[in-house]
Amino acid sequence: MKVFITGATGFIGKHLVRSLQKEGIEVAINLQDGEESPFSESVKNYFLCKKDILSDIEFFIRENFDGIIHLASLYLTDHDPEDVGHLIESNVKFGTYVLECGAKAKVKWFINTGTFWQDYQNSDYSPVNLYAASKQAFESIAQYYIETNQIRFCTIRLSDTYGLEDTRPKIFNHWIRIAKTGETLDMSWGEQIIDISYIDDIVNAYVLLASHLQNNNLLVTNGSVYATKAEKRYTLKELAAIFEEITGSKLSIKWGARSYREREVMIPWENAVVVPDWKPKVSIKEGLKLILNQT
Repeated sequence: MKVFITGATGFIGKHLVRSLQKEGIEVAINLQDGEESPFSESVKNYFLCKKDILSDIEFFIRENFDGIIHLASLYLTDHDPEDVGHLIESNVKFGTYVLECGAKAKVKWFINTGTFWQDYQNSDYSPVNLYAASKQAFESIAQYYIETNQIRFCTIRLSDTYGLEDTRPKIFNHWIRIAKTGETLDMSWGEQIIDISYIDDIVNAYVLLASHLQNNNLLVTNGSVYATKAEKRYTLKELAAIFEEITGSKLSIKWGARSYREREVMIPWENAVVVPDWKPKVSIKEGLKLILNQT
């Protein structure tokens, strides 16, 4: 199998590339201007949009990729007016560009990445923010390709993720910091339910879905939307208690010092269908022990 990946230098992308290589899968990645590959020379680098789309289509034809895994996106919890163009460029236009190249080059399949935030309050579609709306916009555009091309298109919508080598400003990293420094962290009341999965489980979902698509598994239908879901969900306060239990520390958190965000997700999307044959394997306690051992 031969796969092209966008967003490969991000948190999920780095782990996914390594996992695919361990499976003996040939990987090429897209880089942006000024970006350097964190991988060995066995991973081919390419810069889409540097020339013209016909040249990029020729690249896809020449490389004869089996599939594309699209991870690249611009993530913003809240946006300012000047962010609108960047969100559309990154999350709608670029994805469409990659999908057009893949379809014209007769790539077999395309795995897109969405977000639970497209389904606020468990609706069929209600975006939490403009970021989520841009993700939905790309899925809507993809429907044209699903109906008019041979490429098989599926989406994996993700909720929260964590794991080794995660440098993002996520909650566990904040807690690790204050556990060491003793500083106080202002937080909301912590009643929101969190659906969070360890990076190995997330990567396994992509690898498994890629295998299903490659082998034309009848469990997977064209245009399907799948998800990863934690085996057990916890409130933010419950997660803090688990963190304290494992570390033997007391976090200095001022609960209620911050208001909930506008359109705060109190209950993550519950109607998600997980990737066929996928199950999470790493419990929250196991995952926390793994990331705490690296610090």
